[in-house]
Amino acid sequence: MRFGVFYEQQLPKPWGADDEQRLFNEALQQIEVADRVGVDYVWAAEHHFLDEYSHSSASDLLLAAAAARTSRIRIGLGIRQVIPNYNHPARTAETVSTLDLISNGRVEFGIGEGATRMELDGFEIPMAEKRAMALEAAEQIANMMVMDPYPGFSGKAFSMPCRNVLPKPAQKPHPPMWMACTNRETIRIAAQHGLGVLAFTFADMEEASHWARIYYDTIKSEECVPLGHRVNANIAMMSAFSLHEDGAVAAERAQLNFEFFSYAMAKLLRENVAPGRTRLWERFLEERRVSASHLSKAAPGAALQGSPGIGTPASFVDHVRAIEASGVDQVIFLQQAGRMQHEHICESLELFSRAVLPVFAKGRAEREARKAEELAPYIAAAMQRKKTMAPLADGEIPLVLPSKPPLPEVAASLDVQRVAAG
Repeated sequence: MRFGVFYEQQLPKPWGADDEQRLFNEALQQIEVADRVGVDYVWAAEHHFLDEYSHSSASDLLLAAAAARTSRIRIGLGIRQVIPNYNHPARTAETVSTLDLISNGRVEFGIGEGATRMELDGFEIPMAEKRAMALEAAEQIANMMVMDPYPGFSGKAFSMPCRNVLPKPAQKPHPPMWMACTNRETIRIAAQHGLGVLAFTFADMEEASHWARIYYDTIKSEECVPLGHRVNANIAMMSAFSLHEDGAVAAERAQLNFEFFSYAMAKLLRENVAPGRTRLWERFLEERRVSASHLSKAAPGAALQGSPGIGTPASFVDHVRAIEASGVDQVIFLQQAGRMQHEHICESLELFSRAVLPVFAKGRAEREARKAEELAPYIAAAMQRKKTMAPLADGEIPLVLPSKPPLPEVAASLDVQRVAAG
């Protein structure tokens, strides 16, 4: 089992003058703690225009800063919006490769497409075409990171001429690729394309086991035709995360914040929203007082005490063991939600390191080696099924016209060279 931390950069209103700066600086401090205490991955989402829910519109920059401050934690674009309207594929290839170089080969590349009208309509992306647009772009991004030069492409969502897309990543052929899987059926699609799964929490471990079986059965089947130039057979699952030696304290700290996380996304998906005029936190508190007034009669944190991921280290160990038994490979901590306090997040990470991580670190490398050995023939067969883009021979690489006509003496020299060459 591996572990990660996750950032949406939530910032409920009202906003103070320095709140966004504080939000990002605290995230970087938390990532430093995660790196120091042995967390394996940091994942940062890319979202646009989602007031209060996510201020993580340039997650690549946050992760670049994180890479400079850390030494071992994997740097996860979780996810990068790959549809060309958001980010041109060549720019994504350049960004992923640059981040991989400055992190000394620690990048994980998650692809996504966006779900809200606020984002999709803001970039004029048709809802019905977003999946196809994302997969088309992602395949070409992988080609751009591998091919020298990239031969060019003419597709439905974008086209570009032959260019050598630079730099190339440190990891060869390219960093591991993942896919956001908020819809359960997307897990099968990720397996069909040889991509790792970034999934939100399953309803229960029976559901997690069901989809893990589907995923790995598909990886092993002839349905798996890799989108990239490597197969990343892994499932990562999001989990709420708030730890304290006293479970009631952990729940009290998390109560409003994790309720708000789900509330905010539901409102952004299902209701009309005026850009820049949301009042999600205020409405959340109002509706909670009306519809859940019974919670005020219970002890603080009572509703979440015992919820998976929220409680004591012992309860978290049991939670992770159940996830591990289901076939999931990584637990990603949803820790920065609502108005979770920075010091509480850091305390949870420190406690995780002392009381939870040692339980799962022992023998992990051996288990992962056995898994890799078991999957190796299936992955090799999948790579044989991949249809690769044909490289260009030197004589086939098209010349690019100069920006300005050559000077007369240069033109004359070129004419002489042409005559000499016949």
